[in-house]
Amino acid sequence: MESRFHVNRRNFLRAGGVVGAGLVLGTPDLWAEDKSEQQPPPKPKTNIDDAMAIPRTATSMPGPFPGRVVEIHDPQAMPDSKPAADVIHAMFEKGLTTLTAKDPAGSFNLLFTKDDIIGLKINPTGGKLNSTQLDLVDAVIQWLSDNGVPKKNIIIWDRFESMLGEAGYTPERFPGVGLAGLHIMDDAAAMGEKDDDSGWLGADGKHLSAKDFDMNVYYWADIEAPQDNAYLNQHVFNGKESYFGNLLTKKLTKIINMPVFKNTGNGITVATKNIGYGAICNTGRLHRPLFFDVCTEVCAFPVIRDKMVLNITDGLLGQYDGGPMPNAAFVYANNTLLFSTDAFAMDMICQQNMVAKRKSMGIQVNENPMFTDYLTYGEKLGLGVADPEKIEHIRV
Repeated sequence: MESRFHVNRRNFLRAGGVVGAGLVLGTPDLWAEDKSEQQPPPKPKTNIDDAMAIPRTATSMPGPFPGRVVEIHDPQAMPDSKPAADVIHAMFEKGLTTLTAKDPAGSFNLLFTKDDIIGLKINPTGGKLNSTQLDLVDAVIQWLSDNGVPKKNIIIWDRFESMLGEAGYTPERFPGVGLAGLHIMDDAAAMGEKDDDSGWLGADGKHLSAKDFDMNVYYWADIEAPQDNAYLNQHVFNGKESYFGNLLTKKLTKIINMPVFKNTGNGITVATKNIGYGAICNTGRLHRPLFFDVCTEVCAFPVIRDKMVLNITDGLLGQYDGGPMPNAAFVYANNTLLFSTDAFAMDMICQQNMVAKRKSMGIQVNENPMFTDYLTYGEKLGLGVADPEKIEHIRV
């Protein structure tokens, strides 16, 4: 039987191993951690100004509670590192109602209507080791259903289609609820185990998933992408545009962001990275020159800024080192959930929590401001609150 702490080859590949090193999840290949470089490289040009020129709406980030983060802790949530569903459901309701100061129905009416098509952006990259917990997603679906949203209008999604199933997100486990990946990837071809590219490459020379991205909505960065087939297999396109998925631009009307709590070097990969790198294709080229700034700038595009109304960080388990690859040696029962409409305040609190955990475990921590500059950048863009002095951190 496959254990929680098994990491299969596919997840290893996508987490940065072998062929996929740094291409999918990305490691913090940053100037501050490269001793050969003393100054940050110049930032490449992007189309962030185009995004910022589009008027905001009533639902734009950071939502109705800028700077407010609710942290719920219950030591009974993950006994023996296994989820206790009833405890998690209670934590969810407590966190939600504390955030909004309303009951569950009032909280729903504040953020959604029953006609919304709601995407739950989970993080399945840790497989059965440390992905968004199924029981937490159950609690969210139950809340939405209780308030009149048909299950067919709830879609659990991530960038990679097959990773959903590997983390336990199957039609059998979630009957009636939609499951969607933005694109496919042929792992065997990417690993060099076969020469046949027909599993991902069409006769027209385009990736089979190219049609699933919106050619009119994209994040542009003046950065060249690798032109080899291994890159194209994983990233669908290899130009200077990173297109948003049709799912986001044409179907979903609201998004609930549900990342997990884990490190990426001395930084974190939580709310803004879960959506920043999960909503677009062709990201491998962005890691070194724009690693954290992508997390900020992608959130500025209306397809995210105006639809992502709630963030729930799954810190029931946590990973304090070895990330973003799943690594069982550093996964622990953290028994915590965090709630916010403000992804940037959420990430600042998670960064502080991660630094404290790493220090407590004897990890040498680099607290260079570069690991949170992207959050300050988000505040400058009006997407959230990053100044710790302005954040209302409520612990329950």
